[in-house]
Amino acid sequence: MSSPARKRAKKQADVDEVEFFKGISKVPYKPDAGPSDVLCYKHYNPAEVIHGKTMADWLRFSVCYWHTFRGVGLDPFGGPTITRHWDDGSESIENAKRRLRAAFEFLSKLGVKYWTFHDRDLAPEGADLEETNRNLDEITDLAKELMEKHGIKLLWNTCNLFAHPRFMNGAATNPDAHVVAYAAAQVKKGLEIGKKLGAENFVFWGGREGFQSLLNTDVLAELTHAANFFKMAVDYKEKIGFQGQLLIEPKPKEPTRHQYDYDAMTVVGFLKHFGLSDHFKINVEPNHTMLAGHSYEHDVVMASKFGMLGSVDSNTGSPDLGWDTDQFPMDVKNATLVMKAVIEQDGIAPGGLNFDAKVRRESTCLEDMFIAHIGAMDTFARGLRAAVKLIEGGVMKMMIADRYSSFKNGIGAKIAKGNATFEECEEYIKKAGEPKQISGQQEKYECVLNHYV
Repeated sequence: MSSPARKRAKKQADVDEVEFFKGISKVPYKPDAGPSDVLCYKHYNPAEVIHGKTMADWLRFSVCYWHTFRGVGLDPFGGPTITRHWDDGSESIENAKRRLRAAFEFLSKLGVKYWTFHDRDLAPEGADLEETNRNLDEITDLAKELMEKHGIKLLWNTCNLFAHPRFMNGAATNPDAHVVAYAAAQVKKGLEIGKKLGAENFVFWGGREGFQSLLNTDVLAELTHAANFFKMAVDYKEKIGFQGQLLIEPKPKEPTRHQYDYDAMTVVGFLKHFGLSDHFKINVEPNHTMLAGHSYEHDVVMASKFGMLGSVDSNTGSPDLGWDTDQFPMDVKNATLVMKAVIEQDGIAPGGLNFDAKVRRESTCLEDMFIAHIGAMDTFARGLRAAVKLIEGGVMKMMIADRYSSFKNGIGAKIAKGNATFEECEEYIKKAGEPKQISGQQEKYECVLNHYV
């Protein structure tokens, strides 16, 4: 080996040996740890079998790259508060590679098996599409090496079709066909990268797919263009043999005044109308669900009941603020209701629970990155245990069955099967008279849930 080659090899070896999170070891499982011991799992035991699967298989935790490794503590009212010693703040390839190495050390020490990213989080944008794609190729070459080294898989990747000024009026729904074509070219590359890295899913989040005013918007044209865009994605996915599941992530507003993928049922209706429901499922983010005015678990349950729940971006928000805060989920009751839906559909694979969440801009030390993820993972582990007890106990299931028991026979059975007529219903009422009042017993159901949580 020549002298320059030796120097390059030594430099690379030195880079490989850098420890970014000194003093923090692989997070252990310590169920008897005290309240102040927060760098350990007290409830999440990945190998433990519960209700027929391991915890790791039920939960399929994933860390998002954008908040965890690109977040700097920005909010709508203040500048950056968070700096990381490995990140010089530049958009250089060298900095991108260093950041990626830090990320995989974090993933390995945290003990998760999946990660997610936007294309522009990972690699800097170049002077044109060709240079941008070359940058992405170079960085994903390293990502592939690190994934193999650490035994970590890609839950999903996605394309950032909202941050660049070119997308100020949307991407797939943009009124300018030139922009729609650019977005299509970017997604083409994204699908290729997904295949390259073995992504188990690919997500579409319409960050600016909506409108600020109906006065200048042709709604049907934009929705039709979006549907055709998704059809192109399906065609190209099949052409290149990408095996990942395609997902759409709903959000009601922000940054646009109204976004077309308002909530789970809006997306289901869109997919059914345009004949796309066989090709897509839904990636639910509960923080977005709350922005739509629904309860935390609402979109998870609705998507699941229609066979459309593909994955969950596990975060939460502050309803009193009214905007998307992307906080780590720490409410066990919320986690229980999500996991109840996941268990009832026998798991969420090939999707998972991706922590699309960021530490608060006041939480600035490296330990906070670990503590936030550990706390959220323990919360969902507790939610899983509670949901299993709730389901296996069968009390609530029997209560619900009793509440709907009138549909088991007679006129109720005919209504349930779709065989009843208005005439038959009228004849039944003439004989049976006024219905008796039946209590909904909401408080009883809440007490039953609290028993298990």
